Amino acid sequence: MKLAIVTAYPPSKVTLNEYAYHLVKSFRQKEKIEEIVLLTDKTKGDKDISFTSKGCKITIKECWGFNSYTNVISVLKTINLTKPDAVLFNLQFMKFGDKKIPAALGLTLPMLCKLKRIPTIVLLHNILEQVDLKSAGFTSNKVLQKVYNLIGTVLTKLVLKADLVAVTMDKYVKTLKDKYKVNNVKMIPHGTFEVHKEPAYKLKQGPLKVMAFGKFGTYKKVESMIEAVDKIRKKSNLDLEIVIAGTDNPNVPGYLSNVKEQYKHIPKLTFTGYVEENKVEELFNESAVVVFPYTSTTGSSGVLHQAGSYGKAVVMPNLGDLATLIKEEGYRGEFFEPENVDSLANAIEKIVSNNSYRLELGKANYKAATAFPMSRITDIYIDEFEKIASRKLIYSTDASTTSII
Repeated sequence: MKLAIVTAYPPSKVTLNEYAYHLVKSFRQKEKIEEIVLLTDKTKGDKDISFTSKGCKITIKECWGFNSYTNVISVLKTINLTKPDAVLFNLQFMKFGDKKIPAALGLTLPMLCKLKRIPTIVLLHNILEQVDLKSAGFTSNKVLQKVYNLIGTVLTKLVLKADLVAVTMDKYVKTLKDKYKVNNVKMIPHGTFEVHKEPAYKLKQGPLKVMAFGKFGTYKKVESMIEAVDKIRKKSNLDLEIVIAGTDNPNVPGYLSNVKEQYKHIPKLTFTGYVEENKVEELFNESAVVVFPYTSTTGSSGVLHQAGSYGKAVVMPNLGDLATLIKEEGYRGEFFEPENVDSLANAIEKIVSNNSYRLELGKANYKAATAFPMSRITDIYIDEFEKIASRKLIYSTDASTTSII
């Protein structure tokens, strides 16, 4: 199978590029995949395909740009040239831009690929029906929220024209089927990027690192985490370091630099900036606990799966998709009430003050993460593509027979 994947890809800063890296890393080792064609956004640096393990050929085609009005033309032209056997879209609603028209035009591509009779699957990481538009940084205006929801409904209908839409949570399947009356939606788990050898769960000498990882500024805000750790320090003898790993959300440029200035008086506060892929393992391994300082959620959490794969204890808000993931996939952690500094401080302290409890949570999360390795997830996608291709072949044969008769 010659598989095309339409996605942002490292060193891109567009969302879901890290997920694409691990998808490709797994797909390329499958015997049924002869070649991967990456239909990526344009970046200044070279695409990161320096995998250590052997795998199939990878062809890179930088054929679209964030907020470009011509993405549909350029992507379809590249598909015509490369002639893939199947196309996988790694999507969320703002994938092709944060401007309405480019974003909407890009989401017509799965439907257009299906019309070309190419087996087409969309991996949709979030659905607007489950997004708090205010907390996620879209808009707080009630009228505009209704407009966004209306537009979202139209765009979702377009995405659902693909042969299959894969979502990462069961409740997304139910929502889409109930609202849009479709049968081409399937839950395929997010998967764990790397299944490492079970860690020793030991930490280096020095301060216990309390870490948050991601793109910050919208529904991911670190002020409460900084203040919570500062509270713990003042009432205990715990030696704690705060690590903010990642960058600004593209919608909130300058957010982290403002936070850094606001809390410059706080000791042992580290901002790592963008974390290269080869530095992620070290970052997680050195952390005592991973905190999710979210006020809302917009889908399954890649960071939670990463934390589990490294055997880390986690602290999460008691809301939405994170709480659902805990129940469905077997992760464990301490919950806190969103935007409540005291609640967050209590949750963090329960872990960093009790080493046996930290180990208990880390081991449970490692077990949960290893249940859905990325190799298992990519096998599911290959099976689904084969089913779609088989249905198209049968339909084509039936149509040919009918025309002859």
